[in-house]
This record gives sequence, structure tokens and C-alpha cells, in this order.
Amino acid sequence: MANVTGGTQPKAQVLAPQQGSATGKTTIEDGVVAKIAGIAAREVNGVYALGGGAARMVGAIRDALNTTDLSQGVRVEVGETQIAVDVTIVADYPVSLQQVADDVRGAVHRAMVELVGMDVTEVNVTINDVHVPADDDDDTMEARVL
Repeated sequence: MANVTGGTQPKAQVLAPQQGSATGKTTIEDGVVAKIAGIAAREVNGVYALGGGAARMVGAIRDALNTTDLSQGVRVEVGETQIAVDVTIVADYPVSLQQVADDVRGAVHRAMVELVGMDVTEVNVTINDVHVPADDDDDTMEARVL
């Protein structure tokens, strides 16, 4: 699968025009497909972030510079008529991990069919971490001894 979280992607998808429309071709770059999948996955309740540890660290720097990478944590493989997507997420705690994965799978599948207009062979979801809200409050930890 082509990793679209960095660098340029030389591969593009060419779609045939629909019957009755003007002639020509539509080209959708892999990075666009990955961005759409990333946006769909981020909109699912229970998804805290996308990407692995290193990708999230780089993503935090990009967020600070206001240049968020919406395809972070998403890899796509685009064929002539089909798409396969791999998404890596961090889930919120406490949520049903299976439910979040199913919801991400469904959201990405819908986005690929409705927005890109191609068949989806698979959407693989990897949950590589769970975000515990208490982890954000490390500064307010009470002393255990007096």
C-alpha cells in the first residue's frame, strides 16, 4: 500500500466518464483519497486521534504550525476500480473498541463510495492506543504523602 502521509504520490486514479456526460477523464490522486478517508475517520465518535506514536508527535508539531495533515494515520491503495484503506487510530477511553472500529470502517467505506465513487475492497482499522482523559491532567496530580 502506498503511504500517503509523507512525500508526493506519483500514482493517480483515472475514472471513466459516466454515460451521457461530456468526454474526458477524472484523475483522483492517492493523497486526496487518503485525506477523505482521514476526515471520515476523525468524525467518528470515540476516535481521539489518527496515526501511530511518531506520526502523532509530528502531527502535534504540524497542528501547532496550523498545517494539520488530515491523511495522517491513513494508507490507501487505489486500483482502477477499487480502493483498499488502512487506518490507524487512538480510541477514547472508555469506549467499545470493536464499536469504534466498526464505525470507522463504515464511515470510511461510505466516504469512498459516495465521494470518490469507487468500490471498497477492505477497510482495515488498527487501534494502537487508548487516550485516557486523566493523562491530560498530569499537572493537577495530588501528592500521595504529606
